[in-house]
Amino acid sequence: MIYPIIPYGDPVLRKVAKDIEPGSIDLITLADDMFETMYAASGVGLAAPQIGKDIRLFVVDGRPMNEGEEDEDIDTSLIDFKKVFVNPTIIEETGEEWGFEEGCLSIPGIRGEVWRPEYVKIHYFTENWEEKEEVFEGLAARIIQHEYDHIEGILFTDHLNVVKKRLIKNKLTDITRGKVSVDYKMKFPR
Repeated sequence: MIYPIIPYGDPVLRKVAKDIEPGSIDLITLADDMFETMYAASGVGLAAPQIGKDIRLFVVDGRPMNEGEEDEDIDTSLIDFKKVFVNPTIIEETGEEWGFEEGCLSIPGIRGEVWRPEYVKIHYFTENWEEKEEVFEGLAARIIQHEYDHIEGILFTDHLNVVKKRLIKNKLTDITRGKVSVDYKMKFPR
């Protein structure tokens, strides 16, 4: 099932999401639906708040970012990088901060350079409630940090500098009002 994406301006995107209790929802079906929704919108990550659910869950699949790249340009952190993160907690972010232009399915048409540490250590459960603790680097770490921000009520635009924020203010207002053209389903307030 493909869910509509919740746009910038919806309060669910600013809430700190709640932990999921084991057995309270069908995680496997929801994760599958989230992957289907993400692929339909050509995304590489999707957090539950982006489909209107204030729970600590996100899915990632960074493999498309390597498609069409020359061998020397392949980001090895994205090889086999398709995962479900349930009740994640970032333990540590380390390494040099580096800038990369990010975008978001909930904020279509806007991109901006965000600086994040190159490594992230995260504790989480899989959709089968297997407990994991792993370190990710490079673009994989960035995708995780971006999606983790979503379950903390933070958007990538919060990381932008003051000048960039001022430049995109009207575009953000337009998104809030539903004045945006996308090739995937979105759910705007009535």
